[in-house]
Amino acid sequence: MAQFFNLLQGTLSPSNSSFYNCLNNAMMFLQHKSCSYNRKRDKLQIYQGIQSFLQGSWKVIDHVEKCSLQAQGKAYVHDAGELDAFPHIQTLKGFPKEELFAKVVMVRFDSAILLQKELDLKSQVTSAVSTIKYLFEAGAKIILLSDWNMKINSKLLVVESVADFLSSVLQLKVAPSRCISNCSLSKMEELEKADILLLENLSEFKGELANCSKFAEQLSSVVDIFVNDSFSNSHKILASTVGVPRFCSACVAGFHFEESLCQLKMAAQINKKPCIAIIGGGNLFDKASAVRYLASRCDGLVFVGMMAFQIMHALGLHVPLNLLEGGPLKEASNIVQLAQNRKIPILYPKDFWCMTNDFPKQMEIFPAYGILDGWIPVDPGPKALDEINSLLTSCKKIIWIGPVKFRLPSQDIYGASKLVSMLDRLTQSNCEITVIGNMACKAVMKESSFVSVYNMVENASVVWEFLKGRKLPGLMALDRAYPVEIDWNAAYSHPSQPLVVDIGSGNGLFLLAMAKRREDLNFLGLEINEKLVRRCLDCVHQYGIMNGYFIATNATSTFRSIVSSYPGDLVLVSIQCPNPDFNKPEHRWRMLQRSLVEAVADLLASDGKVFLQSDIEAVAVRMKEHFLKYGKGKLSVVHNEDCTETDREGWLKENPFGVRSDWEQHVVDRGAPMYRLMLSKTGYCQQWY
Repeated sequence: MAQFFNLLQGTLSPSNSSFYNCLNNAMMFLQHKSCSYNRKRDKLQIYQGIQSFLQGSWKVIDHVEKCSLQAQGKAYVHDAGELDAFPHIQTLKGFPKEELFAKVVMVRFDSAILLQKELDLKSQVTSAVSTIKYLFEAGAKIILLSDWNMKINSKLLVVESVADFLSSVLQLKVAPSRCISNCSLSKMEELEKADILLLENLSEFKGELANCSKFAEQLSSVVDIFVNDSFSNSHKILASTVGVPRFCSACVAGFHFEESLCQLKMAAQINKKPCIAIIGGGNLFDKASAVRYLASRCDGLVFVGMMAFQIMHALGLHVPLNLLEGGPLKEASNIVQLAQNRKIPILYPKDFWCMTNDFPKQMEIFPAYGILDGWIPVDPGPKALDEINSLLTSCKKIIWIGPVKFRLPSQDIYGASKLVSMLDRLTQSNCEITVIGNMACKAVMKESSFVSVYNMVENASVVWEFLKGRKLPGLMALDRAYPVEIDWNAAYSHPSQPLVVDIGSGNGLFLLAMAKRREDLNFLGLEINEKLVRRCLDCVHQYGIMNGYFIATNATSTFRSIVSSYPGDLVLVSIQCPNPDFNKPEHRWRMLQRSLVEAVADLLASDGKVFLQSDIEAVAVRMKEHFLKYGKGKLSVVHNEDCTETDREGWLKENPFGVRSDWEQHVVDRGAPMYRLMLSKTGYCQQWY
């Protein structure tokens, strides 16, 4: 071991010294670009990687897996370029089931699914129920969390009645709790008496919509693992979907969330030609960027809602003023221009079924340019439906988003029924059809004879936001998932060399310099801040480093899945200067969780080492205690004096590698002490290279 330290501390050659100076300058420049050095790590969990799906016995899991395989591919945005890749998130199906046992798991469920009046056994209900039952069978303590109102179920207003309803749905006892109002979440004695608790209606608390950090911390005060199963809220910034994950050791997607994400991926893919978008509803001003995306990728647009009048107006046709929205003329003109530049057709109803308030039961057909005063369009006319049918005949993919709805709603809209009949015929000719929105999906379920072949996404708001090119906050807050096997050949020139992993690699100064010194080792940096990872990878490419790589991830939950597939030995793990704020006992979200320590202890090679250091003594002590407590008896402190000198408290006086991290250099420059410690899997110093 002493020889190993000497090798690492060897004098830098002129070329290496030049590299180190350049690297320092590069890092200083990068820090300057970001205004100032900020010790606090970016809490938003943004990710890179490939999702893995493990085998399971649950039918809903198999369904999600099939859906995921169908959804593989790329999505494109607006005028050019690709949409930001979907983050490959950690899923409940891929999370180690044994790690759920005796853990407190908070499930954010979708009340519109589990609390609906007429509960049926359609796929989304089954998957939502399966999430909770799966956790229960795994031995987890479950806290259920959601919001609800009279529109969902008028009989379910208070938490006690909702708990009773869920008990009947799940066939499990759900106990109500008012610990939010009573500010007793940190105690939660109810968890000792019941396996499943339901908290109060989130809509009663202002901190939910405000994504209040204190409220989120209160909700998660006893929670180990967060499961988001409310995909319909993924476009919103809520305390229960975005705030809570910051304070939990692991954050995963439930079965329903994963299934819905697969459906969104399929909807966003324009992988078959010709592809036609059928666009219903109104409010073009808010949805203009999403419609531009469809216009830039589809082979034709069909408008079957109030947006049709904005398009007709942009085409220079006469439209009564009472049918126009105030504002989106420019947006409509841009969409028309884009379609004309791409030479794709735009269809709008050439005629309408109309009604008047004076004679609501009397329906008349009017041409689009000749609607009389007092008459209001309610449905596409026969000519409009014939034109739509002609355009759709040769399609291989159809995206129907939004209702066939004009100024006045109708209980039985003939146009929607006729449209479903057209789509049913197309399903028999291998046409892929995605239906988006509650009203459109209801029309399909009511009228179609082939419901099972449709890809249906009931929540249109999430899809509209995604098609606008916006990231979904509820999705981005979940942990990143990685495959059981990574293509290490793409990361390293010699992937079988011994591996060194730096957890929380920051600006990468330590790891990049080490990689340049020791070309016989491979170095991997795991860092939660995606921007820092991109900068580090730029340095790797710029300097031609073939044995260094960085991944943006929450190592707390992904370390095992990433490192376990590495073909060589894991010989060193370093954790240097973690943010002390997250290591306070009152914070549940912190890097050094038991699951991470256990993974390090299991995967470390015989005689492998763990290097810990911090400029905060309490943090260093806590890291040491965690590794000794949860290391399964495999780790012990290195005491051999030949390794390096220690002070009276047993801390290493010097960095044994001769290479400092960016924060360590900052601490040393101001003359403050560093608290360093080396652990060994065998407890004594020995060469491991």
